[in-house]
Amino acid sequence: MPDQGAAARRSVRIRRVLIIILAANIAVVVAKLLVGIATDSLAVLGDTAHSSVDALNNILALVVVSIASRGPDEDHPYGHQKFETLGALAIVGFLSVAAFELSKGAVERLATGPPPLSISSIQITILLATLAINVGVASYESHKGRQLNSEILLADAAHTKADVFVTIGVIASLVLVRVGITWADPVLGLAVAVVIVILAYRIMSRSVPILVDRHLLPSSTIRRSAERVPGVKGAYDIRSRGSQNQSFAELTIAIERSVTVEDAHQIADAVESRLRSDLQLHEIIVHVEPC
Repeated sequence: MPDQGAAARRSVRIRRVLIIILAANIAVVVAKLLVGIATDSLAVLGDTAHSSVDALNNILALVVVSIASRGPDEDHPYGHQKFETLGALAIVGFLSVAAFELSKGAVERLATGPPPLSISSIQITILLATLAINVGVASYESHKGRQLNSEILLADAAHTKADVFVTIGVIASLVLVRVGITWADPVLGLAVAVVIVILAYRIMSRSVPILVDRHLLPSSTIRRSAERVPGVKGAYDIRSRGSQNQSFAELTIAIERSVTVEDAHQIADAVESRLRSDLQLHEIIVHVEPC
């Protein structure tokens, strides 16, 4: 069974990361909002709205991680780990909305022409500072996500990376508009929307296999490990599911008919130990069949 103490400690570490990220995202939102109000720039205000989604993601993630850290119960015998993966898919939803709104606004501006913008060098510097914060946040969260094998942190980091590209696009468009290239704003907006869609797809490609119980490991890998245990004549009916943090496997092993019940149990225990050490599986069910 997964170590519930380790799961609880992991949950605390993830929540600590999310709180740090939430504070940084709130600072970014406030700075962008002040610039957006001062300049009356729809591009900056739209970027502010997108950044506010990052903060909402952090709040959602804090709730989801708290649920995911709970151990198995009567209603959830395999635990609550998939709630973290569901949270990652919720972030895909936020990314999709952001991409749609960006695309819609860009197309409207291409059709009607961009509004006049007036923005100072100081205000652009403030946006550059928020960009630097987001780059640091994305790097830090990606590192912690890989370190803790956290789908929610990796998904949120991907969203923050999308925010980085959005802010780069906004700053670039503002600079180009100042020198008379008025079409830059909507064109760069469409390019950013494409980047966001790619990031959303990457999150889905990592999360969906876990939710639909795609095999965690190839059957041949589990079979080879099990058949290296003395007394095992063969392994079949192999299944696996889960993620790196909570993995499950089930298999049947064939043993000699002459083996006693006690020895059969010892062989099954040896198979479980081998699979845990070789493949880092957490919960393993071994069925024994005489052959």
